[in-house]
Amino acid sequence: MSLPVDPIMLLSVVNLKLRDQYKDLDALCEDLAADKAGLCAKLHAVGYDYDPQRNQFI
Repeated sequence: MSLPVDPIMLLSVVNLKLRDQYKDLDALCEDLAADKAGLCAKLHAVGYDYDPQRNQFI
């Protein structure tokens, strides 16, 4: 599965997958072959950062 390009759609899909399918961001990135640093940078640019305790971008 390819992740959405739009940052808000990306946020929605990633948080949904983190909630329902993955124990953490590393597992999501590994399974989807996603660049963790790039994903975090893209979401940080629109005001969201990963919280490992909540396992979501907030």
